[in-house]
Amino acid sequence: MEKARRLWVRLAWAYGLLLAFGVFFVGPFAMGFLASLKANPLEWPFSFRFAQVSPKNWVAAWRLGLEGGGNPWLGGMVPGREVVLEVAYFSPEGQEPTLLAQISRRKPGAGMGAVFETPYAADHVRLEGPVRVEARPAQLGDREGMVYRYRLRLFYPGEGPVLERVPLDLEVPRGVVLVGASLDPTRLERRGRVASWDNVVPGLLGYVFHNYLRAFRETRSLETGESLFLRWTLNSFFLAALKVLTTLIFASMAGYALARMRFPGKHALFLFMLFSMMVPAQVTFISNYLVLKDGIFGLSRLFGVETLLNTYTGLVLSGLVGAGAVFLMKQFFESIPREVEEAALIDGATPLGILFRIVLPMSTPALGALAILTFQGTWNEFFWPLVVLTSPREIYTLPLGLLSFRNAYGQVGDWGLILAGGFLSMIPVLVLFALFQRYFVEGPSLGAVKE
Repeated sequence: MEKARRLWVRLAWAYGLLLAFGVFFVGPFAMGFLASLKANPLEWPFSFRFAQVSPKNWVAAWRLGLEGGGNPWLGGMVPGREVVLEVAYFSPEGQEPTLLAQISRRKPGAGMGAVFETPYAADHVRLEGPVRVEARPAQLGDREGMVYRYRLRLFYPGEGPVLERVPLDLEVPRGVVLVGASLDPTRLERRGRVASWDNVVPGLLGYVFHNYLRAFRETRSLETGESLFLRWTLNSFFLAALKVLTTLIFASMAGYALARMRFPGKHALFLFMLFSMMVPAQVTFISNYLVLKDGIFGLSRLFGVETLLNTYTGLVLSGLVGAGAVFLMKQFFESIPREVEEAALIDGATPLGILFRIVLPMSTPALGALAILTFQGTWNEFFWPLVVLTSPREIYTLPLGLLSFRNAYGQVGDWGLILAGGFLSMIPVLVLFALFQRYFVEGPSLGAVKE
């Protein structure tokens, strides 16, 4: 009996530790995602019950988006459409309150969003109401009073532009409390007297993932109007894919040469490569910067390019392959039996033929792990692109773009968009790891197993 009790205690400790580790590592990830959905991500104390996770609001956002612009996902409003919004207020004195409603003239956001000229919904959309549709006795807490339900009609007559958003403000006297609405307001201001909607025709995605849509809509180029966030994402994909390709090719060739071929200075070269892994990038970045600034000792001028700064060519050439990648492939190639290559030599295969036709097909786990690690490292790389890519903003990678988010929105406390951008930047790495986790686990350890 005592032995069984000790066993259960140990199991409880193990389970508790695993649970603590899970909360420690996954908790910030989940909290960051939930905060990115909120209109006020700095809300304290943090609440898990907010408007964007309410199914009632999902249904309302879908309906309003469909009625306003015919798009239940992204919402908006087009000419000829109308939407109806209902709200309910509790009046403790039993007298009908004065309800002031207006379609406000507000910019879509702070930072980059405040720069662009966009049509104001107040210039095109008309507001009818509020019209009282119900009055009934009610109790709110220990207070007796009346609940009044109102209906507001917003319609878009004539011709005009497509509106991405229709903001609305409702103001009531002090003491009157909002107790319900077809769609919960984005925020309550002036101690609850003003209920404010950033968009009464948001659509489902526009309501739940409002900050995520802002990341694409508000961060646009002043010259071309294209989405900078989308451009930064594509830039990161392009550079990561190119870096993976060059790393796999050169690391395989160098690793195979160090593992199997004999040539003078092989061991010295390997030791030098190991030494280069110990040197931090911050130590060599000034010399590397000067080399790129001069176009690699002036060689780029042969192609009409004065400098390789602010070019992807400079960024790629300075990081074609890393010493760690060569080391990983060398160790894996050494675990492959020599008899396989010797059989290929007897059949007349050349060293390159053995590498590409015999060895690399057997190295899928190592190549998969190396591809994942390289993609992740390039995708998240910040310091070196910050040095090389300074202007224009269209050539930024995603981490540099998030830094510009921080500079543009952090100063005004608009952290929701920054959180959304940070979470979006994590998704490709998570998807890649989920799809190829088998290679990630097998790759570094398979060499030791096959020896």
